[in-house]
Amino acid sequence: MIEQRIEAICHKTIDNCSDEELYSALLVLVKEESGQHVTPVTGRKLYYISAEFLIGKLLSNNLINLGLYDEVRDCLKSHGKSLAQLEEMEPEPSLGNGGLGRLASCFLDSLATLNLPGDGIGLRYHCGLFHQSFADGVQNESPDLWLTKDCWADRTEKTYTVRLADREYSAHLYTISVIGYEGRVNRLNLFDIDTVDEALIREGISFDKTAIDKNLTLFLYPDDSDDDGRLLRIYQQYLMVSAGAQLILEECAGRGCDFHNLADYAAIQINDTHPSMVIPELIRLLTQKGIGFEEAVDIVTQVCAYTNHTILAEALETWPLAFLEKVVPQLVPVIRQLDEMAKSRSEDASTAIIDDDGHVHMAHMDIHFTHSTNGVAALHTEILKDSELHNFYELYPEKFNNKTNGITFRRWLMACNPRLCALIEKLIGPGFKKDASQLRRLAGFKNDTWVLEQLIQIKTANKQDLARWLYSSQGISVNTNAMFSIQSKRLHEYKRQQLNLLYLIHQYFEIKAGHLPAAPMVAVFGAKAAPAYTIAKDIIHALLTLSRVFAADAQVSRWIQIVLVENYNVSAAEKMIPACDLSEQISLASKEASGTGNMKFMLNGALTLGTMDGANVEIADLVGDENIYIFGRSSKQVIHRYAARDYAAADWYEADPNIRRAVDFITGDAMCAAGHRESLTRLRSELISKDWFQTFPDFNAYVVRKNQAIADYAADPMLWARKALINISEAGYFSSDRTIAEYNNEIWHL
Repeated sequence: MIEQRIEAICHKTIDNCSDEELYSALLVLVKEESGQHVTPVTGRKLYYISAEFLIGKLLSNNLINLGLYDEVRDCLKSHGKSLAQLEEMEPEPSLGNGGLGRLASCFLDSLATLNLPGDGIGLRYHCGLFHQSFADGVQNESPDLWLTKDCWADRTEKTYTVRLADREYSAHLYTISVIGYEGRVNRLNLFDIDTVDEALIREGISFDKTAIDKNLTLFLYPDDSDDDGRLLRIYQQYLMVSAGAQLILEECAGRGCDFHNLADYAAIQINDTHPSMVIPELIRLLTQKGIGFEEAVDIVTQVCAYTNHTILAEALETWPLAFLEKVVPQLVPVIRQLDEMAKSRSEDASTAIIDDDGHVHMAHMDIHFTHSTNGVAALHTEILKDSELHNFYELYPEKFNNKTNGITFRRWLMACNPRLCALIEKLIGPGFKKDASQLRRLAGFKNDTWVLEQLIQIKTANKQDLARWLYSSQGISVNTNAMFSIQSKRLHEYKRQQLNLLYLIHQYFEIKAGHLPAAPMVAVFGAKAAPAYTIAKDIIHALLTLSRVFAADAQVSRWIQIVLVENYNVSAAEKMIPACDLSEQISLASKEASGTGNMKFMLNGALTLGTMDGANVEIADLVGDENIYIFGRSSKQVIHRYAARDYAAADWYEADPNIRRAVDFITGDAMCAAGHRESLTRLRSELISKDWFQTFPDFNAYVVRKNQAIADYAADPMLWARKALINISEAGYFSSDRTIAEYNNEIWHL
């Protein structure tokens, strides 16, 4: 059947098709097949609004979910064609950046898999964030143009009028089918305007931020270090929520909703604060349809729920009221009325929507005028209730709840680690693909020598795959007999790539002194730094420079290699995660809301080296102290230190010779000869004078615990494999299917 359909689409035999023709044909085949799984919506439907959907390449994932992957692969192979080669042709959709966007994509997958009606709403960015490359030891940014004629996003005939700065724009709707695993098909709705001009981009990723008709959906997260950039973000966010709100009301009306009973037809999840303007926009639209203001507020409160993803103050968006008056003047009267209602509920000025300085706090509006506020890991939610949002928790205790994040096993096991997936299926059957809790049955094999040997062989093969990819893509050769330690996530000081940097420098001195590690190590980093985040880019430069210093030193390079993966994205993650031995989850305790990379590494048999932060806490509870490497100060200790304001990095630098030696090396002769003195000096100064995320207090504990992990890895490979198997067996809790079921049972009621 597959062969006949491909040949019918191409109008020629498979043998005579080019790879480009076959790739295009498979897109058509998947879209046709997915149409057979669309089912009507009855009752309540979810609309998940998010600035990001980091969906990754879709061909293999869609074929797996449709149950066609093996058949298509075998059909092509019989004609001397490679499905893997066709997968490489697919451009990576640039619709997200990090954990927030990847989570949203996992959630859409799980909604469809669980046969729950739920669509995504976002923007169709032309360039996403940026394409990262390394030259002369620094990060370089260029446009990541991904939109091609063969694209999953289908243009529809629907447009919605959105008023921005007293000018009307037509938001054109594009849709991507979201195919569940043996489930229904939902949609990702993306809005764009036809006047966006990619030629507006100048050197690197700079562009005229004031040319709104040409730049509105050009880039994800445009640089907001100036007023023009901040205004552009408001333009983007309102385009998304206004067009989205109109789509929601249109669809609900089509199913018989009279808008007074909107909550019976729609549930809206606000993913972080970027979509917050959907609250006043929906109220505005409902009042235009004749509904009174107070009733409109009640309706929207019943419809909307809010997910908080951070306790970092800079990530809880606030906008000057003057900016909103300029871009969305029609919303300002609504926001002022909501602020008055909020102030009537509490005399605490810290819960106001509009503060005394004329700034609008989007998270405050979300909490006041939704029916649910959730954190994304048990620790994160408790911190929100106890400290960061305590004033709101006292006001609305019934609204606060926890929904620990999850990942979709279809992509992060079945698609990216077929060897491990096949072994698991051989041991416990295929049921874990839809019921991840069945992975617990693997614990029964923790003393089975054959199973542990298979795990070791699979990990070795995956490391060899990563090594081949690194060589073909970046010309880097790595030692596959080494431990692979991987830290892959957004480059941010709170995630503490700089702690890993200081450890590597410390090991340099230890090796030079003849104190050799228990095993060689390949330290792999995958990270993008925001273009305007100077210190983050300095950390990347220091790591690239250190990699050159190590590579030039025969004594050190025998034991440690440092690799930075260019343009880290979903496709790169799919190669890195199955190859990982030690998963670096070393954020400052209390600062990482959840993390999802920690879950992906755990599922693929890596052991976690981490602080008691985010979902690391729940991982530790599940696997036990002997199967995880925890270090560092607790979240309570960190929060207390911030409250006391008694941390002085310079004191730690002066008091600890190991810290001082590592920090001073950053601007030593070897580093300055290989790198840029200005960047290295700025980073060293930042660490000594600020160290906002308390790298120094955790430094020695990190060194000891990491070296213990390396020693354990070298001493007893079978015991390490046993620890890995226990981690895999407990990873089922972190399925996004479980997360979505909890959202539905406790918040959405679809």
